[in-house]
Amino acid sequence: MAQGSSSPGPTARATMGDIARRLDISKAAVSYALNGHPGVSAATRQRVLDLAKDLGWYASSSARALSGAETGVVGLVLSRPSKLLTIETFFMHFLSGVEQVLTERGSSLLLRVIGEHPEAETQTYERWWGERRVDGVILVDERYHDMRLPVVERLGLPAVLCGGPIKGSALPCLWTDHAADASTVLRHLVGLGHKRIAHVSGPARFVHERARRRGVRSAARALGATVEALEAEYTGPEAGEVTQRLLDQPEPPSAIIYASDVMALAGLGAAAARGVSVPDRLSVVSWDDSYLTTLVHPAVTALWRNTPEYGALAASVLLDLVDGHDRGRIQVSASTLRVRGTTAPPA
Repeated sequence: MAQGSSSPGPTARATMGDIARRLDISKAAVSYALNGHPGVSAATRQRVLDLAKDLGWYASSSARALSGAETGVVGLVLSRPSKLLTIETFFMHFLSGVEQVLTERGSSLLLRVIGEHPEAETQTYERWWGERRVDGVILVDERYHDMRLPVVERLGLPAVLCGGPIKGSALPCLWTDHAADASTVLRHLVGLGHKRIAHVSGPARFVHERARRRGVRSAARALGATVEALEAEYTGPEAGEVTQRLLDQPEPPSAIIYASDVMALAGLGAAAARGVSVPDRLSVVSWDDSYLTTLVHPAVTALWRNTPEYGALAASVLLDLVDGHDRGRIQVSASTLRVRGTTAPPA
């Protein structure tokens, strides 16, 4: 657990009683105004609605929530393009682990896919918590200067971060040693004889991509290799374009590390279009492993981790937090390199 956090305590959720006291009217009048019933003037109704909005009050979603009992629901918002989720298998495997634990412990999942709109993600948490829809949330895709963290802490919304650890934050988190993963990949490539390596990372707005880039640079320095880092979205076309630019250089890299399986497959396509044989003239590594990496020829060398186990751990830590047991910072299991047909000594 992080010590010495300067964050203010959670803000209490507003009630109809709070609104009544602020406006010096009865709770019955507040109820009439909020529920659109007759019995109050138009001016009073507007005053009630305006104050309710200012206080962040929302109508409760169930009688159970009104009684203060737990909802038995965990929330998860994915701020990724929906098209990407149809081909990227990481989240499906992650969700399978989450669902397994929730089923075992009698809870349900409330999932929202909102596309690339992180501001809508925080609004979703505010509404869910205000309406008493969830007991807590799982935060994925940690961002640089992540706006979600102060929001959930202000609300007092139980949350577990898949990322971190964050200095000054008391949120429990599941953190990955990206430097160790980078070292595993670089030792493999340099051990084969590669000295000029490219790293096509995902967007730098994600903290894990920044950590991976730092890890790759550090491992390359330690092993006497040079690394050229480029950034791309998690899409095939953009990763393919970056690969083409790399291969068109006067001295192209002899190996490329990609941030995901989809990007790695796009890199293979770009290499084939340029007549660059893999692995004879170019070695390829994917940071994420999935079934996709084994459905092509040659099969892709990739870092593998137990993603369903990762999702199960996230759900377990959150449910424990809701039950009053904060497990703090947990380091997840290290990734392992599955060496397949796309890596070989350089020509």
